[in-house]
Amino acid sequence: MRHGKSYFFVGIGGSGMMPLAMILAGRGARVAGSDRGLDQGRVPTKFDDLARRGVSLFPQDGSGIVSKDQIVIASAAIEASVPDMVVAETLGCEQITRAAMLASLFNASDLPIGIAGTSGKSTVTGMIGWILHATGRDPTVMNGAVMKNFAGPDAPFASALVGGGEAFVSEVDESDGSIAGYTPRIAVLNNVSLDHKGLDELRVLFADFIGKAETAIVNIDNADAAALAEGLPRRRVTSFAVDRDADFCARDVVERPFAVDFALVVGGNAPVPVTLQVPGRHNVSNALAAIGAAVAAGVSLRDAVRAIGGFTGLRRRFDLVGEAGGVAVIDDFGHNPDKIAATLDTLHAFPGRLLLLFQPHGYGPLKVMGDALVTTFVDRMRDGDVLVLPDPVYHGGTVNREVTSADIVAKVAAGTRDARYVADRAEAAASLVAEARPGDRIVVMGARDDSLSALAAGMVDTLAVR
Repeated sequence: MRHGKSYFFVGIGGSGMMPLAMILAGRGARVAGSDRGLDQGRVPTKFDDLARRGVSLFPQDGSGIVSKDQIVIASAAIEASVPDMVVAETLGCEQITRAAMLASLFNASDLPIGIAGTSGKSTVTGMIGWILHATGRDPTVMNGAVMKNFAGPDAPFASALVGGGEAFVSEVDESDGSIAGYTPRIAVLNNVSLDHKGLDELRVLFADFIGKAETAIVNIDNADAAALAEGLPRRRVTSFAVDRDADFCARDVVERPFAVDFALVVGGNAPVPVTLQVPGRHNVSNALAAIGAAVAAGVSLRDAVRAIGGFTGLRRRFDLVGEAGGVAVIDDFGHNPDKIAATLDTLHAFPGRLLLLFQPHGYGPLKVMGDALVTTFVDRMRDGDVLVLPDPVYHGGTVNREVTSADIVAKVAAGTRDARYVADRAEAAASLVAEARPGDRIVVMGARDDSLSALAAGMVDTLAVR
């Protein structure tokens, strides 16, 4: 961060852009920005929150960029033809990617803690941030999701925390290769699985990331992550696992509908009971990662365990929106095979039919992982479950529509699951509400679209009055 400079965010409402803007503004920088969502009137409360933090907002028409002295930060979704970028180029403004800006802040901190992996990054980031905050470390936290522990009427979109302590806790993104720019002292690797990139490329990126760290916290339940850990000196690796022996391991897991208990075993010592306010075996794994990272950062095991029991979760991560007419509506970020599988497995641990609305987060991701998504739904759905896919999220720009929601539905249906294509998202939601009966769980899944939360809330309202 350069004092005295003004920063302009193009796409400031994005899940990776907004918390970065919050951190810069919280550290005293002059911050402004634009967003398609602002121009289209989507999720106005998000932009109201930014404005309350002193961020100036402009239409995405170039009007907010008026001086070559402004530093322009753009998200990966922004094309060179966007008017803001055209003006920035004309004026000769310095242009920095979101990832490069974040990496510069992260690497300059005294204790950079990076969380990587295909799934679970945001949750582990939130867990570590909460443990460090609750134990008085005053961390800065950069997250891609709203952390419920820090959210409130004055901070409804608390995806960032600005602290004065030495720790900078951030999830790092492998989807665009920008993970290569981060130099962590403590690196967490949750898992390696198919998402935005092929596995061979992911293995290289994640190996380089954990190879830079003084301490790598690695999930050895995941075969690829475990193999990468074997390439490091043993003294630099702290392993964690739910299903096998590790430095930090879980035993006697007891799942509840919206919580989970387990016994934590560290280094072969006596088990320590842990209760989480978030459900599922995947969150047991996330908790092991967070506790391991916190201990590596100097927090005592006792304090870390006590603190994590107060972690209340993230918005849109298995988030119970409400119940009406005996039907629960859950808002979830599930968008890749691993995340979706974790959500379905957690729900199927208890009785009740699942009515799934999955909005793909783009045509590109459908092309990359379409077959894996099909396999996940066919394998993880049960008789009676219903899956409805609307068209993928689309906020503008050029896009290749080679693989569509209809293609995915046809393949899932061929696997003898009840899958339906309903192009319009509102109609898709209405069809599930009409079908729901007491005991059902409706799950709204997808990424890159904050309005899904409003859709889920509207489904609860409709259920209540039907």
